[in-house]
Amino acid sequence: MTRIISGAAGSLRLEVPKSGTRPTSDRVREAIFSTLGSWDLVERTRVLDLYAGSGALGLEAASRGATEVTLVEKHPQAAETAKRNARTVLTAFARTPDATPTIDVVRQSVQTFLTAMAERPTPPTWDVVMLDPPYDLTEAEIAENLAAVVPLLAPGSAVLVERSTRTPQPAWPAGITLIREKRYGETALWWAEPEVG
Repeated sequence: MTRIISGAAGSLRLEVPKSGTRPTSDRVREAIFSTLGSWDLVERTRVLDLYAGSGALGLEAASRGATEVTLVEKHPQAAETAKRNARTVLTAFARTPDATPTIDVVRQSVQTFLTAMAERPTPPTWDVVMLDPPYDLTEAEIAENLAAVVPLLAPGSAVLVERSTRTPQPAWPAGITLIREKRYGETALWWAEPEVG
């Protein structure tokens, strides 16, 4: 079972797809949001959750005060699960409609989505970008994703890559710099930020 840990939708249960996804544990999610909170990157932020699966990471951000959350997931079953979970989380805001976040679920491959966003006349930007790709995704594909993320980062933003501790550190493209690495059991978290100047 996966649940929202804290915020307006705290303790609400989320569906998890029957296969093809690997939900982030409560312990790791709490660590992620503790870090984001210490950087003042939770409330009133725009969050992009790539390889969203059930949407648990992005929806946790919405529960905790993010104003806009975009969940990108190409697997049809997982994307439908994320949509149902988004509706569940939004019910928690029924009494506070002014605080209701915008949650979009995009059923598309991550690279296709990022390329399309960067090609817009005025590309959107995000304050927090989270990548929790399948373990079988190649390092080259992750590097391609990260390079495509760079032009979509707001000033002062953060990028998170969640992987197995058995995988190497991501290859960081020009434009973003590693600032923190943490390990929790079998999970490794790499944090990066945009280069200034």
